[in-house]
Amino acid sequence: MLFAQPPLIETMVFAELPSQYRTVRDDEWCRGQPGARSHPVIEGPAFDRDGNFYFVEIPSGRIFRKTPVGDVALVAEYDGWPNGLKFHSDGRIFIADYKHGIMELDPVNGAVKPYLVRANLERFKAVNDLFFADNGDLYFTDQGLTGLQDPSGRVFRVRADGHVSCLVDNLPSPNGLVMNRDGSALYVAVTRANAVWRVPFLGDGSATKVGNFIQLSGGGGPDGLALTQDGGLVVAHVGLGTVWIFDEVGRPIAEVRSSKGLMTTNIAFGGDDMRSLFITEAESGTILIARTAVAGARMYSHMS
Repeated sequence: MLFAQPPLIETMVFAELPSQYRTVRDDEWCRGQPGARSHPVIEGPAFDRDGNFYFVEIPSGRIFRKTPVGDVALVAEYDGWPNGLKFHSDGRIFIADYKHGIMELDPVNGAVKPYLVRANLERFKAVNDLFFADNGDLYFTDQGLTGLQDPSGRVFRVRADGHVSCLVDNLPSPNGLVMNRDGSALYVAVTRANAVWRVPFLGDGSATKVGNFIQLSGGGGPDGLALTQDGGLVVAHVGLGTVWIFDEVGRPIAEVRSSKGLMTTNIAFGGDDMRSLFITEAESGTILIARTAVAGARMYSHMS
């Protein structure tokens, strides 16, 4: 980014991972990461229609919920590595599970069941994050251990009728993703390229003229993405302890800086006016909150 330093926004602590869950149940996922260290890694922030805040803890297969007036409580613990979490417009909870694929969670009994574990008979590398378009189509990234040494990460789409297709298959570590306001393009965080790519669509829904939309520097690269109400893009920059807010054409308009660690993994807008930005900070096991001048796009605007 060759722009002047944008205005700085500070963060406060909203919630923390409870002390009894700060020991990793199984550190296999941790051992497989560069600079392996056994510790909880929180991700996947999302709000349901009642204002309950959900997030995941990857290595131990745990999913948590914080009510608007309550403490953080465990919803589910299972044999998996939940990496991303999103709500369908009908209220169902979907998980991008790094070990298994796309899973579905019942928040009442904590049961997790497979939704999509293969595409055309082929297993995924290891899925990372997911996003629902207004028409019900599901988009998700298949990251695995891809990077500049192996730029073969993929972006998939699952149509509302169940048809599965691979849109892009040459990404060095695809991560968070979100669609622009009119549904004409997808933004994808490409972590190992330290960039956000834009994936435009032709009329038939195929991808074309994929390009580099935002080039970052430092840290580990972009992780989670969110869209603002006016079409801007919000990028969690893991390893830099920063969340960048860009306008619709890619100019930085604010920097939200972590008051805890540097591992700002993902983001979600919430609050009555959608101007509260919630950030998962994996290093400290903390959920941060910041007040922003821009409002986030509402997740359920297409519901009747």
